[in-house]
Amino acid sequence: MEVRTILWPTDLSPGSLKASGHVLSLAEKYGALVVVMYVSVDLCSYFPAYGNYPSPNMIQEFQGWEVEQAKLKLEHICGEALKGCPRLKIHLVSGEPAAEILKAIDTEKADLVVMTSRGHGLGARPGGETGLGRVAREILELSKVPVHIVRP
Repeated sequence: MEVRTILWPTDLSPGSLKASGHVLSLAEKYGALVVVMYVSVDLCSYFPAYGNYPSPNMIQEFQGWEVEQAKLKLEHICGEALKGCPRLKIHLVSGEPAAEILKAIDTEKADLVVMTSRGHGLGARPGGETGLGRVAREILELSKVPVHIVRP
């Protein structure tokens, strides 16, 4: 299998960052470009449930702040945990995580996706089940390329 581009979607949770070692190892092995991806929450999809909308300026200001914070953290991760990667790119988008990751597989021409089995939802669920989270399950089911799942 030829791997030129690795897509690493992360929600920046401690669990999701544990994939960094796998990403680095695979990038070094294949000399691959690593696309580190963060999907910002689409706040507009939440407000209808509350009945009131904050002002568009307030939403834009908060989303801009969130993206800037994510970019800073991703730059730090790239400089520390992935400093051995031959090539790096940061991909920031807003929307529904699974849908945006699937789009990025195409737009970034990814040959491999590396992600953890759970992100923000990391930890035991009722009944002690700690399997795949919703996003990881969707990517495994719908991805056109191989998916390397890391258990945090």
